[in-house]
Amino acid sequence: MIDVDRIYQRVLLLANKEQRGYITPQEFNLFDNQAQMDVFEQYFYDLNQFRMSPGNDTMHADVVDILEEKISAFEVTTDLTMTQQQGMSQGNLNTLPRFYRLSSARIRNLILESVSRKDFRQFPNSPLAAPTQERPIYMVDTINNTLQVAGRRFGRLEIDYIQSPRLANWTYIVVGGKALFNGTANDRQDFDLHPSDEPELVMKILTLAGFTLKDSNLYQQAVTEDNKNIQQEKQ
Repeated sequence: MIDVDRIYQRVLLLANKEQRGYITPQEFNLFDNQAQMDVFEQYFYDLNQFRMSPGNDTMHADVVDILEEKISAFEVTTDLTMTQQQGMSQGNLNTLPRFYRLSSARIRNLILESVSRKDFRQFPNSPLAAPTQERPIYMVDTINNTLQVAGRRFGRLEIDYIQSPRLANWTYIVVGGKALFNGTANDRQDFDLHPSDEPELVMKILTLAGFTLKDSNLYQQAVTEDNKNIQQEKQ
């Protein structure tokens, strides 16, 4: 977790509100969640990239291990209710809190095989690849946000999925026309990201703020610093 007030204060300090304009709490709460999702989604791109590179045996230095540890904080195991439609089982992924990406699906100890949309449509017509009771297959329909299973019918499916971060929220009260942080508010929400992501998060928020404040120097400074941090992480 990263303290939402600390991030806001750092952003205000770096933006230098006297010369470059003031980032309101409302603007910050819009910027911070877009920035948080940018950092979060980058986990998966980086993980794919670094998995193709040799690992590092030094303790706490292997990038793949670090990224997997960050992602594991968002992993959830739960049951998904399935309905029978057009000869297959289907589950509504919109019923899952903050669903982002499916990791695996199983019936008791039987792990289902994940296939592409194209293969899911073609496999049932193939004598060799057709799904069976012992070899059911599934696909995630990203258009309708459903999980579809062929080869076996059932009412519940155990799944592992990754949740998206909770929406950060800098809560405040207005005193004398000035917004003051209210850390006891029920809807206060810190960032869900790993503490090591704090510098990148600040720079991404500043990048977004540079557009709003129409300050090309602030935008360029934030982009340069963000790229510098990324390059250091990938060395």
